[in-house]
Amino acid sequence: MEFTLRTNVYVDGFNLYYGALRKTPYRWLNPYTLFQLMLPKNSIQDIKYFTALVTDRPSDLTQSVRQQLFFRALATVPNISLHLGHFLTHEVSMPMVMPRGQPQQYVKVIKTEEKGSDVNLATQLLHDAHLDRFDIAVVVSNDSDLLAPIKIVRNELGKKVGVLNPQKHPSRAILPHIDFIKQIRAGALRAAQFPDQLTDRHGVFMKPQGW
Repeated sequence: MEFTLRTNVYVDGFNLYYGALRKTPYRWLNPYTLFQLMLPKNSIQDIKYFTALVTDRPSDLTQSVRQQLFFRALATVPNISLHLGHFLTHEVSMPMVMPRGQPQQYVKVIKTEEKGSDVNLATQLLHDAHLDRFDIAVVVSNDSDLLAPIKIVRNELGKKVGVLNPQKHPSRAILPHIDFIKQIRAGALRAAQFPDQLTDRHGVFMKPQGW
């Protein structure tokens, strides 16, 4: 069978992780294998993976080590490129849960937000569409913030756009403006795992413990 549908995949890494992978045994995920399984009629060219570097927390001192091992695994797949945003941490006041009738009180908390990935994804999506680098763009996210670039790619640049949805429910804002949507399910994730042991130019490394 000849594949003719040039397909680029744009992955919102945190949307994928928190929507479909967190607290599952499928975090050692090979995205290329997953997309081959879910898009069998497409010729997958480039996979662009957007995320940010995590920092260790007192409750989890190996979080960054696990992420770096996953990045090494991604680097073993030739058509996957990694695009990093950043985290912004600041203090904010948040309301406390108070018994009925008592005045509202507030507590200061440290809020960490991932910045840059959605903007980077939108920029790459538009840039690649403008340069005619794909026939179909597949977005792995359920973030309605991506609606504007999706609409431009379809309506102004004449490309098809699909979504692989990692969340339980699809975004109602996005649904009317895409060509197709598929739910990422556990069976596909289970079948798309990296081997427990991998080798790169630095040597042999293993799947993180607990993954």
